[in-house]
Amino acid sequence: MKINILLFLSGLTIISSCTPKPAAEEAGAFMLSDTMMRRIRLDSAVTQPVRSELTLVGKVVADENRVIKVFPLVGGNVEDVKVELGDYVRKGQTLAAIRSGEVADLERQSIQAQSDLLVAEKNLRVAQDLFETKLTSQREVVAAQKEVEKAQAEATRVKEVFRIYGIGKASMYTVKAPIDGYVIEKNVNRDMQLRSDNADNLFTIGQISEVWVLANVNESDIGRVRTGMEATVQTLSYPDELFKGHVDKIYTVLDPNTKAMTVRIRLNNKGMKLRPEMHATVTLRYEDGGKLATVPSAAVIFDRSKQYVMVFRNRSDIETREVSVLKSLGEVAYISQGIKPGEKVISKNQLLVYNALNN
Repeated sequence: MKINILLFLSGLTIISSCTPKPAAEEAGAFMLSDTMMRRIRLDSAVTQPVRSELTLVGKVVADENRVIKVFPLVGGNVEDVKVELGDYVRKGQTLAAIRSGEVADLERQSIQAQSDLLVAEKNLRVAQDLFETKLTSQREVVAAQKEVEKAQAEATRVKEVFRIYGIGKASMYTVKAPIDGYVIEKNVNRDMQLRSDNADNLFTIGQISEVWVLANVNESDIGRVRTGMEATVQTLSYPDELFKGHVDKIYTVLDPNTKAMTVRIRLNNKGMKLRPEMHATVTLRYEDGGKLATVPSAAVIFDRSKQYVMVFRNRSDIETREVSVLKSLGEVAYISQGIKPGEKVISKNQLLVYNALNN
């Protein structure tokens, strides 16, 4: 009987030694070093509205309020073109030079106006001298004065036309940039003949410090789009860079062919990387209803078909906790079960801590 009791107690000892230690006891034996503490990052779980994403396709265009089309005011032969498509120009900079018969006629008018003014002024002086010597009447002086005023008005008119047209020397008309900006359209080449009734612009100058992205929204998604929504834009030219903006305008008319509605996103283009006609992918985020605890997406560890986060209490009390992730949206993971707001999680080098605790 004594032998049987000893064997039973021995069995309990063996069973007890084979039973895994509680996770808390294992965690208690682990402590992050000072070096590791400097390498990790901690983030608190916070409650946020659940959001979803809407992805649209569009293109970059210049802000129409910052674009000016440049038309020729006279016809003639294009002698020189000073700029190319994409060049940055300053206000008043010469874009092209046109030799024009119309300019030659204006020059003739200017010479004639100056000559008429000189003659009228001379006649006025003569009339005034004669009036002082009683050889003519006041009426003649008044008539001479009116002729001077008429000649002055004509000379002023021609001078103003010269200023408006930007007329230079040798019958040359100079096309100048009306604003600072980029040449985003060019429809002229050297030796082209331009008619005075030409309806086409020679250049388009645009300021692209702010640009628009026009994107199409499918009919089924129209109800999700609101003015003021934050938008993230990516381009083929800069695939790793995100450009932030917001929905500035929603066009109410649908395209009859595609049944899509156009939205306009306004972007600050500080680095001048976005250029008109670039293809763009637009991501809009909207609230999907309800709120959940969120952690950085980087904090979630996927292992053996399950998802975990490393809950940090102190450097010697770190828990590997299974969580249920509803979805991840960009840098945010929505947790439906497994964590409470305010709890801290490791969001950088968390995999090193996970392996140290669980291997």
